[in-house]
Amino acid sequence: MNKGLFITGTDTGVGKTVVSSILLASLRQSGIDAVPMKPVQTGCTSRKGKLVAPDLEFMLDFAGIKPDKISLNLMCPYKFKPECSPHLAATMAGKPISLSRIMAAFKKLTRKHQVVIAEGAGGVLAPVSDRKTMLNLMKLLNLPIILVARPGLGTINHTLLSIREIRRARLELKGVIFNQTKPGNPGYIEKDNMKIIARLGKVKILGFIPFTSEAPRGLPRGILAKASEIR
Repeated sequence: MNKGLFITGTDTGVGKTVVSSILLASLRQSGIDAVPMKPVQTGCTSRKGKLVAPDLEFMLDFAGIKPDKISLNLMCPYKFKPECSPHLAATMAGKPISLSRIMAAFKKLTRKHQVVIAEGAGGVLAPVSDRKTMLNLMKLLNLPIILVARPGLGTINHTLLSIREIRRARLELKGVIFNQTKPGNPGYIEKDNMKIIARLGKVKILGFIPFTSEAPRGLPRGILAKASEIR
């Protein structure tokens, strides 16, 4: 049976792409035919007259995947140049986002591959239209969820609210991965934040990724062990 994961975050810039890349690469190293999907990408760059999705490119490069043009388009159905919320970028481009089109692309990928690692845009309630949010897409795809969060000050409220919304939608939450987005080692605040979120949110903490100024090249052991569990 085809399976997948949806990687969402408490906010933009929390490290969803890094986590997605690590999980993707670890699954492929385990012999699983896993591929990435970035349903909506804003902040795209132009290359030879075409928009390029930077998050998708990062995941593909990290995992050593070189898809054909058809698969590449399926992996990112919507690309927008403005670096803003998906609904605003779509409005500016005059190209409304259709969740059914994303679902069709997802189904084609699942027919060709064992696992699809789908990465959302922004946080759980980031709007994709005037009436739909990223949560609506998550419900449509109906994949188990991994939530990515910052470990520092302010994360308790953001993370617990995100957990509440995911569960309110009756989606399966696999757990939370914390990504250190600022230099320095985790101190007493970060360590306590992770403990209290686990306790109050009744959620598994799947891993912690330390800060790095460069793209990670190794696979953290804790996350590598957990990634194999989704098979």
